Amino acid sequence: SYLIISRPNGPNPTTRKGERDKGEKKRTATMAKLNRSNIGLSLLLSLLLCNFIIDLEASQQDLNQPYRTGFHFQPPRNWMNDPNGPMIYKGIYHLFYQYNPYGAVWDVRIVWGHSTSVDLINWTPQPPAFKPSQPSDINGCWSGSVTILTNGKPVILYTGIDQNKSQVQNVAVPVNNSDPYLREWSKSPGNPLIAPNSVNGINPDRFRDPTTAWLGSDGEWRMIVGSSTDDRRGLAILYKSRDFFNWTQSTKPLHYEDLTGMWECPDFFPVSTTGSDGVDTSSSDETTKHVLKVSLFETSHDYYTIGSYDGEKDVYVPDLGFVLNGSAPRLDYGKFYASKTFFDDVKKRRILWGWVNESSPAKDDIKKGWSGLQSFPRKIWLDESGKELLQWPIEEIETLRGTQVSWHNKVLKAESTHQVHGVTATQADVDVSFKVKNLEKADVIEPSWTDPQEICSQEDYSSVNSGLGPFGLMVLASNGLEEYTSVYFRIFKSNDTNKNTKYVVLMCSNQSRSSLNEENDKSTFGAFVAIDPSRQTLSLRTLIDHSIVESYGGGGKVCITSRVYPKLAIGENANIFVFNKGTQSVDVSSLNAWSLKPAQINDESMSPFLGCEDSRSLNQS
Repeated sequence: SYLIISRPNGPNPTTRKGERDKGEKKRTATMAKLNRSNIGLSLLLSLLLCNFIIDLEASQQDLNQPYRTGFHFQPPRNWMNDPNGPMIYKGIYHLFYQYNPYGAVWDVRIVWGHSTSVDLINWTPQPPAFKPSQPSDINGCWSGSVTILTNGKPVILYTGIDQNKSQVQNVAVPVNNSDPYLREWSKSPGNPLIAPNSVNGINPDRFRDPTTAWLGSDGEWRMIVGSSTDDRRGLAILYKSRDFFNWTQSTKPLHYEDLTGMWECPDFFPVSTTGSDGVDTSSSDETTKHVLKVSLFETSHDYYTIGSYDGEKDVYVPDLGFVLNGSAPRLDYGKFYASKTFFDDVKKRRILWGWVNESSPAKDDIKKGWSGLQSFPRKIWLDESGKELLQWPIEEIETLRGTQVSWHNKVLKAESTHQVHGVTATQADVDVSFKVKNLEKADVIEPSWTDPQEICSQEDYSSVNSGLGPFGLMVLASNGLEEYTSVYFRIFKSNDTNKNTKYVVLMCSNQSRSSLNEENDKSTFGAFVAIDPSRQTLSLRTLIDHSIVESYGGGGKVCITSRVYPKLAIGENANIFVFNKGTQSVDVSSLNAWSLKPAQINDESMSPFLGCEDSRSLNQS
């Protein structure tokens, strides 16, 4: 039996508890909905605030330094030129570079600047690796390379300008190999390791820039140094060593070419014939070809050949030879020099850096307080044909992508221009593919048109009345099109009587209208793209970063880098357009454009840029 105690004058406590539970559940559900709404609203506000901050940063950057870049490597101030010794060590990427800590123009007191990164995008400054301090480099620490020895330790070979102002080769090693950031370096008291003299007959003014060394099957290290003779024969002088400190000159150079002048910043590396993966610098077998790149002092361009390397005879033979003319293969057909590659053994790729100098007068560089950029790092590999190199921005750039705009199957009618809305026009990644019909309407190329840069330079496309093209992009364009930089294609019928090539594709980067400032160098650049438009779409990818425009044509077959300094097309007043000035329609198969967020590059508040440890003695044992 149960004993029930009732309270007739008050509500049943069980009923009140149920009502309280129902009310509590209702209030809880309501609060949950409110919380979810608040969380969603907070996330939306955070996203809007984040975008506002990014836009505010970009606007502030435009206001104070309109030409300073957002995702290209540069120190916070002063002069920078050649990339030196890029590498990955203990999971950390390193970039050394020629740096003048005293001003925005080149100076004999040049040092090795140094920064580190975990992703090749965001960079932390480190103290300069070394500065002039020994008799063998007292007048400057010039370019060189890093080699990772078989024991995993890095070594730097570099050119020093000695007390007699002769160019000599020196060595430096880390003070602490366990430090992944390699913040301290010491020079050998035995420097210089190699010097010009009366016996070797090397010109002391033309002997510089040692390469990354490679290990032969005989256990000897090899490296080359750039040089030239008085009659303008360019040389890659070959040296061998078993211990990396005592070097012997080979009886013959690795390679030479007459009438090419001084070879600066040579680079010699293998490429795979079986895919796009990179291979170690010492690799050499039936699945590899070799690339010899030289920076020609007389032209300020980087040229390359692809060929075969005989490791026993130490001879390199280009497959197609080399002729110094407008069609000679170059890594980049614009502003790009003194390039250097390294093998990323973590991601199995070879990465290319290049110095991109200014197109503004020195007085403007001094006023803005800096000079020089590095190109955005590129993956580089051998095309399937085995006849050319391909380049593409490293995949890490995707981490900077923000707002995206996409087009598909859009027709560009003759004489039409379409604006790309919705992305930050001063800091963007634009990738567009064109499909061309009516190829029979293409003009026949003139027999005398053999130099693509001359063709692009002679041509004002606004007055061109041609069949297929010009069509492409106008970037960093002002609202009224008083300023713009155009990157575009034209297609011609070939005049090749052998019919080996039915069509000729020309790619141009035209800076002639890039700025109202007439003191800038506004040279126009161009190159032929080895592509068949009857079978393939024409792709154009362009990275835009305030004062630099890097363009990749035909999937990276051709690269053209430009420096531009608009007066009007700055910040929110900059625009991007797709255009077709030809008489025939062109299809845009696809267009994808992204705003790019700023990277964190060499924040000055973190940097002892003017600090530089004196070199220490080195125990060679």
